[in-house]
Amino acid sequence: MAALAFLGEGEDVAPVIQEILQQLVNGISLGSIYALVALGYTMVYGIIKLINFAHGDIYMIGAFTGYFAIKIFHLPFLPALVVAMVVAACLGILIERLAYRPLRNSTRIAALITAIGVSFLIQNVALLIWQPNPRAFPDVFPFRSYDLWGVYIDNRQLLILGVSVLLMIVLHYVVHYTNIGRAMRAVALDDDAARLMGIDVDKVISFTFAIGSALAAAGGVLVGVYYNRIDPMMGTMPGLKAFVAAVLGGIGIIPGAMLGGLVMGVAEVMVVALTESTWKDAVAFAILIIILLVRPAGIMGRRVREKV
Repeated sequence: MAALAFLGEGEDVAPVIQEILQQLVNGISLGSIYALVALGYTMVYGIIKLINFAHGDIYMIGAFTGYFAIKIFHLPFLPALVVAMVVAACLGILIERLAYRPLRNSTRIAALITAIGVSFLIQNVALLIWQPNPRAFPDVFPFRSYDLWGVYIDNRQLLILGVSVLLMIVLHYVVHYTNIGRAMRAVALDDDAARLMGIDVDKVISFTFAIGSALAAAGGVLVGVYYNRIDPMMGTMPGLKAFVAAVLGGIGIIPGAMLGGLVMGVAEVMVVALTESTWKDAVAFAILIIILLVRPAGIMGRRVREKV
């Protein structure tokens, strides 16, 4: 009823409802990408209690890998997406082995500073190789829009939703119904006990980095398809927003990362629709401050005990 207060007497309510629904559709599409990236943050934190601030840059590498796979090798979208995910998974394993594994028994601040350093390293190498100028992502799908009772949704938004939901279902299956998934949950609960049970903890951690990096790469390719633009600095702000989404949902909790990503996407789109686009980045950090003050464990932090 409060929303109706913005209407003058006798004005039609339907356009307002359609606009709200339209922004919800846009927000869910954006939030699905944030959720994919947030899953990488929350999985790594759930296993080794590390915030991998290089994760947004892996998202960027995934976008460029997809770009070159389509532009140079002329691969269709799905094979290019798979290639980007595989390359990012290998990069995630490499970063874990070279940068994080030697510091596993060090203080958390040492690992955190290393993560920031790895992020800057990847960014600057990408700038050196690809230059800072934005690139137009190949147009892999002709634009089509569908009118659903006054709410418009295009084929790229449907692609984002479809791929995101499919990857989340696959992740849920891997974590809950496979041996490596059971090992991940065991390591998250108690890595010393997991070692005593014969679990290869190093292998589990590497797999966690691989699957989280692959999901981030998928998000990068989807962003390239949707916005038709990529650049070497594109991972900074989405990476931070995905981190906020992970904290919002409950860091270390997979369903929380999904929920947090959707909430972040809807909140950002609504802010742009109601105010100005210049506020869209500020809302992420406002949400972070509020959630840390009001509910530090996140939305699902007290209801979900499972950490991965």
